[in-house]
Amino acid sequence: MANSLRTNALKFKLLDIIFLLSASNLVFGQIHYSIREEMDPGTFVGNVAEDLGLNIRKLSARKFRLTSADRRKCLEVDLEKGILVANERIDREQLCGQMPACVLSIEIVIEEPLEMYRGEVEIIDINDNSPRFPESSILLQMAESIAAGARFPLESALDPDVGTNTVTDYKISPNEHFGLKVQTAEDGTKTAELLLEKPLDRERQSSFQLVLTATDGGDPQRSGTARIVITVLDSNDNAPAFEHEVYKVSLIENSPKGTPVVTVHASDPDEGPNAEVTYFFGNRASQKVQDLFSLDPRTGEIRVEGLLDFEEASSYSLDVHAADSGSPVIAGHSKVLIKVIDVNDNAPEILLTSVTSRVPENTVPGTVTALINVIDRDSGENGQVQCQIPKNIPFKLQTLSNNHYKLITSGLLDRETVPKYNIPVLAWDSGSPPRSTNKTIQISVSDVNDNAPRFSRPSYTVYVMENNAPGASIFRVTAFDADLDQNSYVSYSFKGNLQNPPVSTYLDINSMNGTIYALRSIDYEHLKNFQIQVQARDAGVPPLSSSATVNVIILDQNDNAPLIVSPSARSGSAAAGIVPQSAGQGYLVTKIIASDADSGQNARLSYQVLKATDPSLFTVGRSSGEIRTIRGIVEQDATTQTLVILVKDNGQPSLSSTVTILFSISANVTESFSESSNLVRTLETVSDLNLYLIIALGSTSIIFLAIIIFLIGIKCKQDGNITEGYNSPICCYRLEDSNDVFTRNSVPKDSSNYCGQTVPDTSRYMVCLSPESSKSDFLFLKPCNPALSQEQR
Repeated sequence: MANSLRTNALKFKLLDIIFLLSASNLVFGQIHYSIREEMDPGTFVGNVAEDLGLNIRKLSARKFRLTSADRRKCLEVDLEKGILVANERIDREQLCGQMPACVLSIEIVIEEPLEMYRGEVEIIDINDNSPRFPESSILLQMAESIAAGARFPLESALDPDVGTNTVTDYKISPNEHFGLKVQTAEDGTKTAELLLEKPLDRERQSSFQLVLTATDGGDPQRSGTARIVITVLDSNDNAPAFEHEVYKVSLIENSPKGTPVVTVHASDPDEGPNAEVTYFFGNRASQKVQDLFSLDPRTGEIRVEGLLDFEEASSYSLDVHAADSGSPVIAGHSKVLIKVIDVNDNAPEILLTSVTSRVPENTVPGTVTALINVIDRDSGENGQVQCQIPKNIPFKLQTLSNNHYKLITSGLLDRETVPKYNIPVLAWDSGSPPRSTNKTIQISVSDVNDNAPRFSRPSYTVYVMENNAPGASIFRVTAFDADLDQNSYVSYSFKGNLQNPPVSTYLDINSMNGTIYALRSIDYEHLKNFQIQVQARDAGVPPLSSSATVNVIILDQNDNAPLIVSPSARSGSAAAGIVPQSAGQGYLVTKIIASDADSGQNARLSYQVLKATDPSLFTVGRSSGEIRTIRGIVEQDATTQTLVILVKDNGQPSLSSTVTILFSISANVTESFSESSNLVRTLETVSDLNLYLIIALGSTSIIFLAIIIFLIGIKCKQDGNITEGYNSPICCYRLEDSNDVFTRNSVPKDSSNYCGQTVPDTSRYMVCLSPESSKSDFLFLKPCNPALSQEQR
């Protein structure tokens, strides 16, 4: 029946010191049980769960398991009851041989948290084997001349049991000539010698048959018998005698074949054949011993014949006999004790009790990742081992107990820097020379979401041509996430909206690849640039994000034709103007004012005469749009002049607009008005309705012009200082009858060309813009030369 350590501490020898070590989430302890050999499978050994204070219900979930360095699985754990039971019928003799103590080392490992307990199960010997002699009959020959007191060694009985269960005594059947002498050898075994107590007389009795009984000390006691057959001979009455009863030698293990061990020598005082000695091993020597050693029958030299292994046996006992050639043969006996000296022939063995193959990169320092046990089969210094790992990694070894270590993290892990560690574990002993071994532990670092997506640049500039095709891709942003799997899956979105209009009405982004699409065509004239914030967000828990600015600049396209601002066309066909007949060369007839909604070269305008009644009479400034006379007007010139002006921009391709201007040449304003009316009426292309409209507009214009002239005259009369008019900061214009239609949109940009000019004709007036004109939609005029104005009036 199994007993706990507390009840057996004084009875059994502990192989290791009981320890209990608790470090972080790892616990070590030791338990001790004992069980008799030959118990049935399933026999209770010990209540592990109770002795270790474990919850039986959680044993399975915590992966409660039994590990052992022994290859045979003699024991197992019942997870339902938490007890240790025998897995098979245990034969102590087969398991431990003749070792005094038979102890099985066990290791119990549980996880979550990781704990390990060491224990021992001692196999208690029972008296299940009877003593047995090698031969059922022992044949002896004795010369009748042998004196009383002679001893004859007998073959010892073999009993696989140990302790008190092995052979403890020998007895022979009662007789008057022989007795039995029992001795204890140095190795504790019992040997028996037949003692001649009374001289023999072959003539009275030539043979004897005795029964030799070997008994053990077990309970119940067992015994074995052999028959001793003694034949009494005459003559050769001296047995060979060895120089030493016991030969003791030391031999290094792994000694090569043929190495001399010792030479035994026995002498026989007889002469002739009775003194010729032959050596041989006794029957007590096992077959394995006879395979390891050879004995020269003539010289008595013992040599190594097989491979000596200290780890298998540290010593050997050889029974050597020396027999003479007399008749009868008499033999002498001796013992050779060979002590095997250990050499460092075994490298340490690294056993991984438990390994955590994947460790999160946010694991705190001090986390246990592996349990390591180092075993060296050698003894003494040859079996003392040390263990280490490289120092340039975030792991270190901590010693738990003799030859037991735990591998823990010693620093922060970063999967993006080192995703996997191949940790070489080096173990070496203290032998001379030392032997070492290494083993690599692979630990993968699992990813956590500790990296936000990262754009290649903090901001991007995108140029988009206006009138782009809806749905077309305009740009692509890419963010990289150094994490793994779903922690690196990046999705894109816009962060925030434009105030007017929202960005969602212009652009959309592919959440999977970051491609930005235009939802509709963009007009440069309405929107020239804007900014958007693109956010990249990973799929980790919690998710991480970053953003980048995309500056969208709209490029102008020449999609707007020039717009004629002044002179404005009347009745949707042409603009009318009056040119005095007295106009000389370079006379400014009017100025074409045009605008273009485009920008840059697309808005750079140029003017040219496309068609004219008399090409030699008028010209237009290419860049200024001013229409001037090329020469003076003569009587032969037609009184009605038609001028078609082409205004085009500098875009590619170029866009253009035209304006048709009808000029009437007249001597005075009234006549001009009449001629202008007649000119309008004579146009073949004008219908009656257009004619009425032209007359009405002309009349209105003349009346309005007359009122302006009247007001100018009054103003100039009140102004007494001509210099003051010229030095006024207000830009001046020249009023040429009704040729210039004064609206705010028709004011020339370069008005300095018109200020302070001498009026050659009484039909022209010098006027200036009043400061109030900048504050109102009406144009206020005043004469630049009041004195001249009074004359003209």
